[in-house]
Amino acid sequence: MQIKDVMTPDPITIRSDSKVREAASILRKKRIGGIPVMEGERLVGIVTETDILSLLDVGELSDDLWLPSPLEIIEIPIREFVNWEKTKKALTDIGESPVSDIMSSDIISIDEDAEIEEGAKLMLAEGIARLPVIRSDRLVGIVTRQDIVRGIGTSYAESKEE
Repeated sequence: MQIKDVMTPDPITIRSDSKVREAASILRKKRIGGIPVMEGERLVGIVTETDILSLLDVGELSDDLWLPSPLEIIEIPIREFVNWEKTKKALTDIGESPVSDIMSSDIISIDEDAEIEEGAKLMLAEGIARLPVIRSDRLVGIVTRQDIVRGIGTSYAESKEE
């Protein structure tokens, strides 16, 4: 079975100059874990939930940024209003950053004619959950670990019917 048999064709994409806020909104609304990043017709990167979540690392944002625990949320109005205002501003600044600032630009992709076993090995070796699918240097799809598992399961079920 080939990658093209299990991939999602014509994946949702985002422009490299789009805001992180837009990428986060797409990930949430479409319930996907990553979006290929484009400059015109050229694939230039991929932005994932992990890329966005990594922005919340306190050390990278500000030395005095304070993010509350769920229990501390109750105390925010009473206790650290000044710090909460700094936190809100930092989170707003993150959302306004371009996707190109956080995307992975070292693109690991796979050809649509590759076997799904090759895709599985590549994902495991690189520690990634999705691969842009390429045909003649053009993005034609995306394949996830779930797609490959589903393909293997379908292939197994079909072999049992024979």
